[in-house]
Amino acid sequence: MERVIIIGSGPAGLTAAIYAARAALEPVVFAGYQYGGQLMYTTEVENYPGFPGGVLGPELMESFRTQAERFGAKIHNEDVTAVDFSKRPFTVWAGDARYESDTVIVATGASARWLDVPGEANLRGRGVSTCATCDGAFFKEKHIVVVGGGDSAMEEALFLTRFGSRVTVIHRRDTLRASKIMADRALAHHKIDFVWNSHVVACVGDNALSALELENLVTGERTTFPADALFIAIGHDPNTAIFAGQLDLDPTGYIVSTDGVHTNVPGVFVGGDVYDIRYKQAITAAGMGCKASLEAEKYLEELDAEREAGGALATAAS
Repeated sequence: MERVIIIGSGPAGLTAAIYAARAALEPVVFAGYQYGGQLMYTTEVENYPGFPGGVLGPELMESFRTQAERFGAKIHNEDVTAVDFSKRPFTVWAGDARYESDTVIVATGASARWLDVPGEANLRGRGVSTCATCDGAFFKEKHIVVVGGGDSAMEEALFLTRFGSRVTVIHRRDTLRASKIMADRALAHHKIDFVWNSHVVACVGDNALSALELENLVTGERTTFPADALFIAIGHDPNTAIFAGQLDLDPTGYIVSTDGVHTNVPGVFVGGDVYDIRYKQAITAAGMGCKASLEAEKYLEELDAEREAGGALATAAS
């Protein structure tokens, strides 16, 4: 019987683990076989406080993990395969192993959608990215490409004009899906141009991205398009499949919370990108993990008080 189980090992999950461990709650963390969250796919992180010279994403997450373990967090590199939040104690399964806990913190994050084209995986962190805020500053006065046609893609493109000498948006259609205000801003910007009715079929480069192979979806023509950076902005998928039917999810699969920490199930808390559809930053995820852990600690104090009161009443009645 555990006091706190944390599902996820990105900034939210491991921050929650640090706080819970320091509160002597001995949290059990299911980090997953591919632990560390989205920062494991990032090279230099320059906007996380406390690292004036920057820090590698995987190095930062290793530091989070080491700190959590130092205070007594028990971390398992296993994926949670099922949960039951319908009754207390809550039940969590990792394969055939069954765990029970008074509280659960869900911090499973969201996974950026990739193009899944040849060359993309090898060039992630070397010119191919899904986070303009994280990596845009590395491409000052470079030719940057953004793939996508929605609001997120337009936000990325507009943000990247601060750095790139030129920003090209590649979209599968001949009109944008973005809201009118965002589309108008991008279309009017002097640094942004568009390649319509096209998609990326390959990323080209050895140690760094040098070009993209494009296919025109109307003519079928293929061309080589020089580029120094590719930012993919075609959405994220929250990692919530195992919570369907257990927690309230919005139509896109994100966990619903009125305050960004409590779910519809008392005793089950949420933190990070599995709820946050707007900011998606390591620092905001860490803050949410902190809040989730503090709320779990408060919940456990109230639960213990109820149990003590119940025990006293039972003793008096006997």
